[in-house]
Amino acid sequence: MTRQMGLLEWGLLLFLSVLWGGSFFFSKVALAELPPFTVVLGRVGIAALALLVYLRATGRPIPTDGAVWRAFFGMGLLNNLIPFSLIFWGQTAIASGLASILNATTPIFSILVAHLMTTDEKMTANKVAGVLLGILGVAVLMGGSAFSGEGPPLWALFACLGAALSYGFAGTFGRRFRRMGIAPAVGAFGQTTATTVMMLPLVILVDAPWKLAAPGPVTVGALMALALISTALAYIIYFHILEVGGATNSSLVTLLIPVSAILLGSLVLGERLSSNHFLGMALIALGLLSIDGRVFTILKRAPSPGG
Repeated sequence: MTRQMGLLEWGLLLFLSVLWGGSFFFSKVALAELPPFTVVLGRVGIAALALLVYLRATGRPIPTDGAVWRAFFGMGLLNNLIPFSLIFWGQTAIASGLASILNATTPIFSILVAHLMTTDEKMTANKVAGVLLGILGVAVLMGGSAFSGEGPPLWALFACLGAALSYGFAGTFGRRFRRMGIAPAVGAFGQTTATTVMMLPLVILVDAPWKLAAPGPVTVGALMALALISTALAYIIYFHILEVGGATNSSLVTLLIPVSAILLGSLVLGERLSSNHFLGMALIALGLLSIDGRVFTILKRAPSPGG
């Protein structure tokens, strides 16, 4: 069974790419004054409080069932604690642009994990072709600028790839929320709350926050934006896409994140787009269509030249 998303879901996927594209920038700013684990805790802790306010304001009940909270802790581990910590750790040594490129390998891991662990998201030729086109598009879009100069440390590269693998498992693991009847906002609150609980002892043991200097207003602002915009709001949208489109389709946002960064740079900072940017975006768009499968359906339905 191949899942297909509607126009609303594709629009939300584009919007989500903007929100998560900004997360690489916000986290890079915050990491200038704060260690990685503390940034992770700030991100999920503030997001959990914001989501709690949202749930209370909209009258949504907070689950009390033990099985539901075990699922929240599992999702928090795979979708927050592990990937956030690895990406932020990697970003202490590599550029945020390179981190976003490595993060774009998530669909490859998602397809492999979904193929092995699900019955309705098996690997197909169009999925493989689409992901390869998307990865090629990201490489063309970024050019060689991210790899200029001395080579980045291997541990930082493997950290970001490890985060992408964790996201791949999270996409498949999160499918159970639909079967359990968990609304997207409730799922977002549950996993960020669970991650906050798991992060607290790590931050206390590793970062000793009472010894850290007070962060400046720019760092605080970046952390708030990371938590409220790139986490709380983004996860509500993410869980909706995951529920409708499945693990593979929801992971496609990682291919769009570099595109969002280029477009934001052009609109906000006045940066000029070059030919490789447009070619990269075209390849990514073709990859999305290939994975979705409808481009092949359209081609099959098209009349032959001979009538």
